[in-house]
Amino acid sequence: MLRRVIGKSNADKHFDQILKQAKPVPPYRIVGVELFYRQFGSAETESEIKLVDVVHSISTAKDINVSGERVTYFNLQEQPRATTIPELIRTFQSENLEYRTYLLGTDHTGRDMLSRLLYGVRISLGIGFVSVAISLIVGLTLGSLAGFFGGIVDSVIMWFMTVVWSIPGIMLVIAISLALNSRGIWVAFVAVGLTTWVEIARVVRGQIFAVKEKLYIEAAKALGMRSLRIIRVHIWPNIIGPLIVIITSNFASAILIEAGLSFLGLGVAPPMPSWGIMVADGFRLMTTPGGFYLVFFPSFCISLMVLAFNLFGNGLRDAFDPKTITR
Repeated sequence: MLRRVIGKSNADKHFDQILKQAKPVPPYRIVGVELFYRQFGSAETESEIKLVDVVHSISTAKDINVSGERVTYFNLQEQPRATTIPELIRTFQSENLEYRTYLLGTDHTGRDMLSRLLYGVRISLGIGFVSVAISLIVGLTLGSLAGFFGGIVDSVIMWFMTVVWSIPGIMLVIAISLALNSRGIWVAFVAVGLTTWVEIARVVRGQIFAVKEKLYIEAAKALGMRSLRIIRVHIWPNIIGPLIVIITSNFASAILIEAGLSFLGLGVAPPMPSWGIMVADGFRLMTTPGGFYLVFFPSFCISLMVLAFNLFGNGLRDAFDPKTITR
């Protein structure tokens, strides 16, 4: 566990700017009535400020007089006030310092790693849900048309799916991101969703080939039901099992693709705490002390979530497998 020291002053503009950014203040030292500190991220530049100026609001038009341990100053109303150096130190340490414990430490800018990892879950799950929804709409539509109508419709859709399938997934995502000429969470939604629909379309097409020759489909056609109604009412409910399995698998793939996009700088824009961005930030600091943990924690979370959805998909596959059910 790491401990950080955070100052809380509103007297000095430079010191107050650091505090408003919620950046930890590195080890400080007090010499007489002078407070010496280094701005976070700077190992060489040391700043200096009067300790009484940190603890109290004082008038800059009047001088501060120090006699032994006695300190005399003027407040903002030009009224003289007196205190002692030990009293200033006690007040500074009790009121102007805050000690915090971070279970997983902080990153290079002082942000809590555990909080960023938890917020990263929302990003990964959100992109997973939305991208899977996009891929489900596209894949289910094209796969149903190709499988039910066959002929020239099937040939054209299969040709298009083969072209998309031949392009590496991450390259296709990068191309879509560059084509949209933007970045951010919605670009990641669209890019990931438009690259994972092929698997769904192929599964739907194969399942419809096996189902459309059944007697109840022939009966529906004999009754004069329209093709789209047959697909929606009689075919889709009977292919839901394999569809759920492939959707779960695509969910895990979407998480990996989003992490890769964010790592390359084409996904979620900083400072949004995506796991891919956290890995990229930590990778640049691998040679610094503690840099390994900046990469390990988000990478472990990505692996754990992908493993969880893969195991969930395997469980669903076994649950919908007729051989397992009869056994």
